[in-house]
Amino acid sequence: MTDPSLPKSAALNARLHAAVPGGAHTYAKGDDQYPENLAPVISHGRGAHVWDADGNQYIEYGSGLRAVSLGHAHPRVVETVRRELDKGSNFVRPAVIEVEAAERFLQNVPTADMVKFTKNGSDATTAAVRLARAATGRTLIALCRDHPFFSTDDWFIGGTPMSAGIPDQATVTFPYGDLDALSSVLEQHEIAAIFLEAATQTEPPPGYLDGVRDLATRHGAILVFDEMITGFRWSEHGAQGVYGVTPDLSTFGKALGNGFAVSALAGKRELMGRGGLRTDEERVFLLSTTHGAETHSLAAAIAVMDTYAEEGIADQLHYLGDRLAAGVRKVAANAGVADHVVVRGRASNLVFATLDADGESSQDYRTLFLRQLITGGVIGPSFVVSAALSDEDIDRTIDVVAQACAVYREALDNGDPSPWLGGRPVKPVFRRYA
Repeated sequence: MTDPSLPKSAALNARLHAAVPGGAHTYAKGDDQYPENLAPVISHGRGAHVWDADGNQYIEYGSGLRAVSLGHAHPRVVETVRRELDKGSNFVRPAVIEVEAAERFLQNVPTADMVKFTKNGSDATTAAVRLARAATGRTLIALCRDHPFFSTDDWFIGGTPMSAGIPDQATVTFPYGDLDALSSVLEQHEIAAIFLEAATQTEPPPGYLDGVRDLATRHGAILVFDEMITGFRWSEHGAQGVYGVTPDLSTFGKALGNGFAVSALAGKRELMGRGGLRTDEERVFLLSTTHGAETHSLAAAIAVMDTYAEEGIADQLHYLGDRLAAGVRKVAANAGVADHVVVRGRASNLVFATLDADGESSQDYRTLFLRQLITGGVIGPSFVVSAALSDEDIDRTIDVVAQACAVYREALDNGDPSPWLGGRPVKPVFRRYA
């Protein structure tokens, strides 16, 4: 496929911007994240492929913002949800499946004693903040500054460039991988919670996570692992299962429901119990959402966890990612752009960097690269794989990347990527002005 015609997508994008601020319900899905006039609006998906409103077919990476690790419309998940829908979706008292889902989750994440479900990750992380503040009597939160996103709520967004309308927040930051820097933060401030992802694009330095655990204990801070991405991508038990470090609280989401809306806050009983009815401590308003235990989403989560366990999905994701990364690096080297098109991250969670002639991150070169991918029938803000990808999909993707790298080399030789952008460059999500 070359130069896809997108008149229906263009009309739908116009309607979206008229009705929805930003033209999407998630900023990362906005058309500003894609080359101008190449922001398809999706009609449907099957496995690792999606179709846009104009009928164009793409191999999809990014996996629904990392939420659809099994592939779109996975038969087992869909059938399980379909059976549950016939029973009703929400009641005035807990449903039987709420017990089943909670017990199944705790079996899957044995480092936690209790779990509470909700619909999105931000609610789960904010509930963790409330628990930490209540348990410690402190307000200040230490955030890993190298990790891009934790919550839509004020306590996090107040520290980003999109802080309009938010008062000053009680947070401080620390760099990933530097125990001395975190120790300094903890010595200078009374910290309620330490928030970080166990790993992202790089593996934790030897002993780092154990050191973070020790520092949190020593300073009386609650250690929170954000497992929204690492959960079900590093392993079905999360990154804590891979690295053998147990946080006080952890938050899961995204791949937990394979696209259905379900997230979770899990952790130690002495903390989680503060949000319950069997505690002598002052109660915490933990999570109380109308749709938090929507039955069909919990059914999806159970089906996902069973599929992971029975089919070795985490291993499949790593195999596919390893194969893709090796192929992309090879064709980038062949085109002479290995220092400019760079694949990073764990095999199950690959991203790509687009660097200019000076080795600096470039939105212009990202635009060029994305444009070549889309016109070649590959769409995605990253190379995050789903288990539905076939070897043929990977081979096709590598071929498209090879063509993109040839254009990338030509732009570098030209000293200016502008002729290959097709319009304005893509933009970062977090910025102060449109």
